[in-house]
Amino acid sequence: MATINLIRGMGSFFKECEHPESRWPRCPHEYTIRYRNTAGRQIEASGFTTQDNAKSRLAEVYQTRKNNPQSQHKAARIQQYGPMQFHEYVTEWKAGQRDLSPSSLRHLNSLLVHHLYPAFRSRRMGTFDHKVVEAFIQTMERNGVGLATQSNTFDKLKSILLDAHRLGHYDDNPLDGVKPPQYDPKRAVIPSPAQIREIRTAGDDTFRLVTDLMSGCGMRNGEALAVNINNIVADDVYRITEQVNQTTKTYAPLKHRKAGDYRDVPLAARVRHSIESYADTYGTVDGYLLRHPRDLRRPMPNYCIANQWKRIKNGGLVEIPEGMVVYGLRHFFASNCLSHNLPITDVAEWMGHRSIDVTFKIYRHLMPGSIGRAAQVLDLGLAA
Repeated sequence: MATINLIRGMGSFFKECEHPESRWPRCPHEYTIRYRNTAGRQIEASGFTTQDNAKSRLAEVYQTRKNNPQSQHKAARIQQYGPMQFHEYVTEWKAGQRDLSPSSLRHLNSLLVHHLYPAFRSRRMGTFDHKVVEAFIQTMERNGVGLATQSNTFDKLKSILLDAHRLGHYDDNPLDGVKPPQYDPKRAVIPSPAQIREIRTAGDDTFRLVTDLMSGCGMRNGEALAVNINNIVADDVYRITEQVNQTTKTYAPLKHRKAGDYRDVPLAARVRHSIESYADTYGTVDGYLLRHPRDLRRPMPNYCIANQWKRIKNGGLVEIPEGMVVYGLRHFFASNCLSHNLPITDVAEWMGHRSIDVTFKIYRHLMPGSIGRAAQVLDLGLAA
């Protein structure tokens, strides 16, 4: 089958029959044209009875594309970025994220290394669509990735693909129809006060201190590992200023905060006594209580608590709710606050949530009261 190419970029026409090109004008078969549309995709169209009709249509398409520089630019971008591998595109994208703090950049790199690159490192950018993204979320779910990590990873992938979409790389948004990972409050397994009392004494003194800090002050795991006696700013107030970063194993700013930011949390008498007793027994290094068991110059790593938790659960000597993880100690703090009618706005601030919506989504089922209860309270005021 012969093909006649016209001027560069205009396209070509041919006949899908056994006749040579010299007999095409007298051959009864129709002409087919081939060209690239404004998005850079190759198109074939048939049904042209004469060469003039085929050439006329090619000239029309060519002129439309020529008069539409925006489409030309889009086609050029698709041609440039479509074959690019995901990790190559991310390298360019990261260069434009100049507003990221050092801790945010470390968090981004951690999500890339542990989740996004293993799944997409060599994938061509032109092959992403909603099915690819949905399959990735389902894979994270099957692999037991924590819901917070699922959500953070999805947010980063979303930012990257939306950047490509804004460049005109995709005709359709590759995230349309994708259901983001959702935090299910039923998965926030919370121990009872009686269970907390048993759990806190099931490990060594270090485990007890971390348990008291998480369940009594609402600290995250890494924040508890960075406990410092100098952060007791009042008999009933502890100032959380930093955390032990799980990736770098070093002290780092708080989650969602810049270096130097802090949050003050209630310090129950028992928790203060736990901090002071530990300091009296084991001493401190620059005020820090928990240090690496083999190198006092370094912070205590997360695995020291994780390993104890695993032994306690496997030992079966303490009643632990089914499905509870170490983070459930922090959930207990929120539950304790809300069940005693402390304002959810305060709880959100003490826990360091970016938004009260996060607190409400996770713990709304713990909040006492309802519309009926509200009606009774309002009625008391109206009747006064």
